[in-house]
Amino acid sequence: MGQIQKQIKVLLLAVLAGVTIGIGGCVYLSMENKVIGALLFTVGLYAICVHGLKLYTGRIGYLVNEQLPYCFELAVIWIGNFLGTFLAAVAMRETRISEISQKAAQLCQTKLDDRVSSLFLLGIFCGLLMFIAVDGYRAVNNPIILFMGVAVFILCGFEHCIADMFYFSVAGLWSGKAFLVVVVVTIGNSIGGMLIPLVKKIPDEDTGKQL
Repeated sequence: MGQIQKQIKVLLLAVLAGVTIGIGGCVYLSMENKVIGALLFTVGLYAICVHGLKLYTGRIGYLVNEQLPYCFELAVIWIGNFLGTFLAAVAMRETRISEISQKAAQLCQTKLDDRVSSLFLLGIFCGLLMFIAVDGYRAVNNPIILFMGVAVFILCGFEHCIADMFYFSVAGLWSGKAFLVVVVVTIGNSIGGMLIPLVKKIPDEDTGKQL
């Protein structure tokens, strides 16, 4: 497979990942019970892990052990996730469930009114949980860790850049400030996602091997 064809496939898998996150965001916005909504949101991440779709926050942690070309792939994935969430949101706004945009608008306003430092820190915590969830699923193939990780970050109010893309899109509230929110959260998610892999790369004092 040529490099261009490979990157096109990565982009399409990332778009599909964005769509599934949009579906997760839709069910969360549709539920009155926040706990149930947070748990059902995980359908997006579960579909991503099962079908090998490309989600930025599920991939960024592995940058620590990858070569420079992986950075380009991550950029393609981020763009694809953006396109997927936007397409899902636009489609939903054209259906009878378009009223979810009102609830999304309230959620987005909270993000727009927040401080940059707060968004950044909340993004770090979310990124950490996302790595724990995805890497844990890879290690033991048990979806429970996915549901717990996603539900916890939502109920705690942590910030997830791809979910935020969907919320701003379905609310129709894109602006320069909204884009800044997503960028700040993306940086936070990236740092949080790499924390565990970075620490594990520290050589063990006795054996000289990585932890």
